[in-house]
Amino acid sequence: MRKLKIFLEMIKFEHTLFALPFAYMGAVLGSVYVFDRLPTWSEIGWITLAMIGARTAAMGLNRIIDRAIDARNPRTENRAIPAGLLSSLEVWLFIVISFVLLFVATSNLDPLSMKLLPIAVIFLVGYSYTKRFTWACHIILGLTIGLAPLGAWVAVTGQIDITVMVFYLAVALWTAGFDVLYACQDMEFDQKEGLHSIPARFGIVRALWIARVFHLLTATGLLSLIWLADLSWFYIIGMIIAYIILIYEHRLVSPNDLTRLNTAFFTMNGVLSVVLFTFTIIDLVVRYG
Repeated sequence: MRKLKIFLEMIKFEHTLFALPFAYMGAVLGSVYVFDRLPTWSEIGWITLAMIGARTAAMGLNRIIDRAIDARNPRTENRAIPAGLLSSLEVWLFIVISFVLLFVATSNLDPLSMKLLPIAVIFLVGYSYTKRFTWACHIILGLTIGLAPLGAWVAVTGQIDITVMVFYLAVALWTAGFDVLYACQDMEFDQKEGLHSIPARFGIVRALWIARVFHLLTATGLLSLIWLADLSWFYIIGMIIAYIILIYEHRLVSPNDLTRLNTAFFTMNGVLSVVLFTFTIIDLVVRYG
């Protein structure tokens, strides 16, 4: 249990909150959009387990793949593997268990989910390597995290259409934007190590503007869901609050002051996803019961 606690702390398990509300939102929107009903509790349960398995496996792999880099970075040298709190073998054990959980959960959802699972696994495994060869690594991470709402939609509907693809890209760009912000603190280290990121390639000033563009596109995608998913006023209220949170997030960070980066990255993004999901579910429950 002590090792499990260390592992969960290492992968920041509590940050599953970032994507889980979007997964629920994808399941609810898809079920209402396609079947005119809310998803069952069984579907929600298996989606939750699939999300936990996927996110835990991905973060565990990230820590394994980056263990040598983490050991050289003053910001990450105290993580569990570089610090000797966990061995690579122990982390691999947790990763295997997580992938088994993902497989079992997915097998209890729509058959299309199982057919598409190999693609999801490729993203989950591959994104950790991308900073070694492209500054677009933030976009790849976004496309990986965006699989949460897309996968949940497919899990309950067995379909993919323009509505969920717009939602997928909106979440992907939201993730890419805040990952660019987070990468600003490692700009000098990345440049020294020959690692690739938008801040390392373009500098912090331009990186902040790129993050703003990503989030402007996110805002556009969320706005379009009003018509694509036939949403109404409760969703609009939640969307406006999400916009305010995004604006505030960017105001917390400037080229000359990155001290509040953790607040912008961890706190505000967790709040945003919960707020948007909450108002979406209220919108749909009020209309569909």
